[in-house]
Amino acid sequence: MITAAHTLVYADDPEAARAFFRDVLRRPNLDAHDGWLLFATGPSELGVHPTEGTPRHEISLMCDDLDRTMAELASRGARFEGEVAERGFGRCVDLRVPGAGTMLLYQPRHPVAYPLAEQ
Repeated sequence: MITAAHTLVYADDPEAARAFFRDVLRRPNLDAHDGWLLFATGPSELGVHPTEGTPRHEISLMCDDLDRTMAELASRGARFEGEVAERGFGRCVDLRVPGAGTMLLYQPRHPVAYPLAEQ
């Protein structure tokens, strides 16, 4: 039985990225060995989208209130790229992850699947 998904973030500066997830996003974590932090990601879901060209994978972070989440994260030093965008699936913005580019942060408009995992 599959019990979870393990997500990998590849970073040019893994220490900066780990510090961001630990200190700014405040994700619960443990030291698997020698400073190799593993972060709890909480509820999650997986969507399969059509693609043209080479298949790829993407990580997005979800929140209940984008404006409140952005303000809270900014108070801890988070930076965002571009403006908040209204898209069919929700309100979103690019969150800068030090040493690892950006991740989409969004407030979904769609039903969320992760409560199904609790059934």
